[in-house]
Amino acid sequence: PHVSGHTQQCTMALTEVYWDHHIPLPKLAPVQAKVTVALVALLCFINSYDGEFVFDDSEAIVNNKDLRPATPLNNIWSNDFWGTNLSSNSSHKSYRPLTVLTFRLNYLVAGGLHPVGFHVLNIILHAVISALMIDVFAILIGGLAYDEKGRILNHAPKTSLLAAVFFAAHPVHTESVAGIVGRADLLCALFFQLSFLTYCKAFNKGRYLTRVLLFSLLLCAAAMLCKEQGITVLVSELVRMGLLTRLGLMGLGGLLMLYARWRIMGTGPPAFTEVDNPASFAENIILRIVNYNYYYSLNAWLLLCPWWLCFDWSMGCVPLIKSATDWRMVWLLLLWCILVGLISQALCSQDSQRRRTLTLGLVLLVVPFLPACNIFFRVGFVIAERVLYLSSAGYCLLVCLNDTKKITIQQRTPNTEAVSMRCALRSHQWRSEQSLFTSALSVCPLNAKVHYNVGKNLADRGNTTAAITYYREAVRLHPTYVHAMNNLGNILKEKNELVEAEQLLSKAVSIQPDFAAAWMNLGIVQNSLQKFEEAEKSYWNAIRFRRKYPDCYYNLGRLYADQNRHLDALNAWRNATVLKPDHSLAWNNMVILLDNTGNLGQAELIGREALRVLPNDHTIMFSLANVLGKLQKYEESEGFFLHALRINPNAASCHGNLAVLYHRWGKLELAKKHYELSLKLDPEAPGTRDNYNMLRRKLDQLKRSTP
Repeated sequence: PHVSGHTQQCTMALTEVYWDHHIPLPKLAPVQAKVTVALVALLCFINSYDGEFVFDDSEAIVNNKDLRPATPLNNIWSNDFWGTNLSSNSSHKSYRPLTVLTFRLNYLVAGGLHPVGFHVLNIILHAVISALMIDVFAILIGGLAYDEKGRILNHAPKTSLLAAVFFAAHPVHTESVAGIVGRADLLCALFFQLSFLTYCKAFNKGRYLTRVLLFSLLLCAAAMLCKEQGITVLVSELVRMGLLTRLGLMGLGGLLMLYARWRIMGTGPPAFTEVDNPASFAENIILRIVNYNYYYSLNAWLLLCPWWLCFDWSMGCVPLIKSATDWRMVWLLLLWCILVGLISQALCSQDSQRRRTLTLGLVLLVVPFLPACNIFFRVGFVIAERVLYLSSAGYCLLVCLNDTKKITIQQRTPNTEAVSMRCALRSHQWRSEQSLFTSALSVCPLNAKVHYNVGKNLADRGNTTAAITYYREAVRLHPTYVHAMNNLGNILKEKNELVEAEQLLSKAVSIQPDFAAAWMNLGIVQNSLQKFEEAEKSYWNAIRFRRKYPDCYYNLGRLYADQNRHLDALNAWRNATVLKPDHSLAWNNMVILLDNTGNLGQAELIGREALRVLPNDHTIMFSLANVLGKLQKYEESEGFFLHALRINPNAASCHGNLAVLYHRWGKLELAKKHYELSLKLDPEAPGTRDNYNMLRRKLDQLKRSTP
């Protein structure tokens, strides 16, 4: 169509979109509007820029080897989002290689795991997406019209601006923006927008139609490779009327993408447990449907009133509805009353413009949420705020479509300042695990995982006494929570409360027999209780369920050493170093055991082998220096002692043993110096004072015998 036709279409649309005139906002030029929205997004989330890696960031980023430059780049195409091979039974099947690629680029640019760069990119992405929402809303409200330069003509600039501002400042987006793993949702939303805008532009162009549609499909595929719900853009596009050829092309492209995704996933869904999504395991299908709908109402409430936000909604946070008399049934009825009301408005409104906009707003609200609704497949969560990122755009548009003839915009819409402040506060809570986990206690006090994470954070910071309280509460709320039992058992073991620790760990492995870490920790406790046979069985169970378990081999070696089974101990420690070449404790124990049993030559060989792997390990240098001293290789021994002291100058034992070397070697003044340094650092060092007194007597004798 000609430019003049566009102008006419724009004028007609402006007449129809009557509510735009009632919105008390300035009418900004397109660039000004986008900059304004981007600034709002930046201001709401900027205080998260220097946050830490928190919660799921640990697995997706910190522990994900696919980010490391040493890992082949091809791995991101065969592994899931968390770095696990897609063919593995433990894989969550979340295939998001483009998102992982951006994490890897962040790692390369920053030269390592520095969270600032990761956070800054997330904030910038949200600002860009928020600005682009103006164009998306303009199309949904006013239809398609372009100026002579191909730019979208905004038929409702104030409404589009207001909806985009709400989107930019909505607190439910905090998890997607302030949590780095939310990058998947951000990138998915960005490519969703670009695909949608490209598809809509194809309607307005007679030329290159097929190419533009194919490019839209390519952008849809990119969205899907960032997060699975990217495929839903096709449904949003197909809702818009189009020729049969266009619909066929888009539908075929969507089916091909779904088939490819299914093949990549291994043609089988991920395995989730009842803890992840209890409603999906309810035996009665009616109960399942009721609880799913209750989940939908809670998601709607988070959009409407985002004051109760939590990093995790599982493990008792949302108890199941099991009876029709449960008062929470009211929320289901209210949700469907509202939806039916909106649908009836969309279908029955006499105003065609309003009818069309309501329909498209509902589509944008509902369609991106479909992959998380448990209808097509079971998902691994109860509620996840991240999945509402795109759906919130539909909500923001619907909020702005209320009748402005009777009620002013200030009365109808959420308090923008309050929402922005809530957004900034929630963004600040995501800056550290301590503040994030603690903030959830008031929102989900029945969530065992919240108490577990608070306890773990306290334990990591050295406050084990407080951690015990939260671990006990986690076990009380969820009596089969094996990870809480394992961590609590570990702390009790360190506090020498061995009987209770054994009870907890035994219960954990009885609930989950393949819990290798709990088996190993149980073995350590049983060894401390001198239950050697039981400890050995526990260690071997741990190795049976996790064949590559160097720490377990190390502890098994300690058990054998306590029983004077020297050869078995050496074999266990050797296995530990084969599986983990930098296992310093295993290397060092081999050298010490061989030294103590008089196998000095073999001890020297093992010590030198260990230092080739760990050239700066002062503990191995110390042990090897002792061996060389006994072999009367004094100069080499001295060299290793001095090297170890350069690395760790305050090691009293190293000064003491070096003094013994000098004592044997006849360098008595040097021996005296290092004895004194050792006693200064540790006055109670065993044997050092006796050796020092012996040296002083010898020096006194030498002085008396000297003419």
